Amino acid sequence: MTDRALSFASLLQHGDSAFPGGSASFSWGLETLCADGQVSDAADVEAFMAGQIAGRWATFDWPVTRHAFDHGDNLDELARVDDLVEAQTLAGELRQGSRRAGAALLGVHAQLGTAQADDYRKRDAPGHLAVVQGLVWRGSDIDRDALAALSAHTLCVGLLGAAIRLGVIGHVDGQRILRAMAPVIEGELTRPPRPVDEIFAFMPRTEIASMGHETAGTRLFMN
Repeated sequence: MTDRALSFASLLQHGDSAFPGGSASFSWGLETLCADGQVSDAADVEAFMAGQIAGRWATFDWPVTRHAFDHGDNLDELARVDDLVEAQTLAGELRQGSRRAGAALLGVHAQLGTAQADDYRKRDAPGHLAVVQGLVWRGSDIDRDALAALSAHTLCVGLLGAAIRLGVIGHVDGQRILRAMAPVIEGELTRPPRPVDEIFAFMPRTEIASMGHETAGTRLFMN
């Protein structure tokens, strides 16, 4: 196989919802919004996802993943950015969810022998998902030009999987929403790349929902 074909094969592998990255246990606040009736149909899910892309992914997760990908040979720098993500993720369940999903993904890649995965797992660092994604995707022959698409895709399929399991949408609705996100993501990527030291997130409804999830009586997801 050519290098391009190998990169494409790795892209398909890591973008597959069946890849054991640990994110299937998290709804990122969606469960509480559904329980409260704030998200009740496909249109609501689409609006929620567009908000996540604009309010968190484009300004926070994506810059972190890109930076970790570019600096994957410098674990001290990754740990510094990891601490920055820890400090700026205010809601407890979102912070814990990011760390747990990152730990699960890092553990899989340590077993797969991905470069730097086992070394970073042994460090005293939070291991947030966006940081880990950049590190392990760098070591998995993912082409840098495809990095944004993979980062956004994994976010979208994770949220859609949660919405399907919560019974808010069906599989065909999920595919329609995923298709509708393409121009939203493209629009966010037309803006100049945000430096990692200028990351921010603004999604108060999601954070409040996640905080409320901590005391919910019945929970399907961990956040």
